[in-house]
Amino acid sequence: MTEPLGADGQRYDGLEYAYAVVRDTGTLDTALAGVPGVAGEPVRAVVHLGLAVVAGPVPAGEFDEGPLKERLEKLEWLERIARAHARVVDAAGADTAVVPVRLATVCRGEEGLRRMLESGRDRFTEALDRLDGRVEWGVKVYAAAPPPAEPAASPTAAASGRDYLRRRRAERQASEERWGRSEDGARQVHDALCGHAEQARLHPPQDARISGEADRNVLNAAYLVPRADGPAFAERVEELARRSAGVRLELTGPWVPYSFVAPFSEDDSVRGRSGG
Repeated sequence: MTEPLGADGQRYDGLEYAYAVVRDTGTLDTALAGVPGVAGEPVRAVVHLGLAVVAGPVPAGEFDEGPLKERLEKLEWLERIARAHARVVDAAGADTAVVPVRLATVCRGEEGLRRMLESGRDRFTEALDRLDGRVEWGVKVYAAAPPPAEPAASPTAAASGRDYLRRRRAERQASEERWGRSEDGARQVHDALCGHAEQARLHPPQDARISGEADRNVLNAAYLVPRADGPAFAERVEELARRSAGVRLELTGPWVPYSFVAPFSEDDSVRGRSGG
């Protein structure tokens, strides 16, 4: 029997979008009140085996297997979904440890969500124990802008071809030395911060076309820090920023520790859903 249309005129077919897993504390619905999901839907906690998965009903026209596969190829749609997904995960993990579920994981009904909790129970529990009371701080280090170029020589003092090549070679050497000093400074910053964090992750440097920064990104790192130690960690970053010549530091956070847990995906997702 075909599922009737929802109040918005869309067909849902029992599809549930999964966002994150937390421990069942009985207070999650309060934390999620007023936080819309990827389809603008209200989200809530589905509880099983002492755990709770944050989920919300989504329309089949966008999130069933065929339509979802097509939409995942559309960058604008994917960016909107990713922002909404992160917003729900952040709300769920505001005051407790949280394990994010992989983007665009869709289950068949609440039974599919409970199967996900059951099959991943050991992994979820281990991750929640490890992340309890901890947050992620992000630190980027940028190479300082090069000094302004010297004024061009007057036309009457035009250099020979050999002089020109020599000057260009010297400029390249100076540029390489400057980048080398910046990378050394970034390593020193990272080594210092590792002493104030339980774990660290190095991400690829951000492309300037994405970051919008004119300066070169020479360190893009995440640090797992006890929540209570956050102010001391931020103070240490500020101290390093004052002491580190030739580089610029940028601190972000605290965040849900995305970098320290692999997002969970389940065979009950759209790619391999079973009934329920």
